[in-house]
Amino acid sequence: MVRSACGGGGVTTMAILMCPPDFFGVEYEINPWMHVQVAVDRATAVEQWDALHRTYDELGVDIELATPHRGLPDMVFTANAAVLANGRAVLSRFHHAERAGEEQHWRAELQRLGYTVHELPESVSFEGAGDALFFGDTLVCGHGFRTDEASHAMVADLLGVEVLSLQLVDPRFYHLDTCFCPIDERTALMAPAAFSADSLERLRALVPNPIEVPADVAAGFACNAMPVGERVVSSTSITAVSEPLRRAGYETVALPMTEFMKSGGGVRCLSLPLLPSGG
Repeated sequence: MVRSACGGGGVTTMAILMCPPDFFGVEYEINPWMHVQVAVDRATAVEQWDALHRTYDELGVDIELATPHRGLPDMVFTANAAVLANGRAVLSRFHHAERAGEEQHWRAELQRLGYTVHELPESVSFEGAGDALFFGDTLVCGHGFRTDEASHAMVADLLGVEVLSLQLVDPRFYHLDTCFCPIDERTALMAPAAFSADSLERLRALVPNPIEVPADVAAGFACNAMPVGERVVSSTSITAVSEPLRRAGYETVALPMTEFMKSGGGVRCLSLPLLPSGG
């Protein structure tokens, strides 16, 4: 099995929560990537999801599967379910009503997996690991589009962690995981165009070895990546930064994500890293 140092404390066996794309499609528009007139090729979406699942399996990742539900096409994006640490889960409070129906199902799935589930007030928007990623022991949180800045202190208090708040300013990068990806405790992918000037300064101060990704490459969801051991799995645009990743000790695994990009998602969106026994 893969051993990973990413995600809130220590080296552990890596597990990932995925949700089959049985009901995936673009049925509404809640980010700049989504256009209901651009149809998802369902067969291709299944092929691309299967390829990611198979890649994780071949890399030795333990895969948990959530149950998809009709009428909730974005449940496939498991990263948005919650943020996890120390046996606790802070459940998402989705900004858009179209996704709010997912919350009850994510609560049940996370409880099934052994997490103690915490909920934020209904008045506060927070979109889980889409906008909250650990860099070492620091929980880096984004705000500006789908998550309220006020949620950051609440989440940090519930999880017992330090938080760094960053403002997102480019609507293409509406979630933090579209423009920032921790690789290890020194290295991270980041798209400077996504952040306000002061937030970018704070992020550069946090990350000893930043790999800065041009906006056009990040728009191919290169930063929406998952480190697995000595590999970084992402969309095909990851090849544009394969050399700096190689110098940092990582090989890239590039997978087509065209159908999920129509909904504003990629590899990381389809993947919620878990810790064994919910902790």
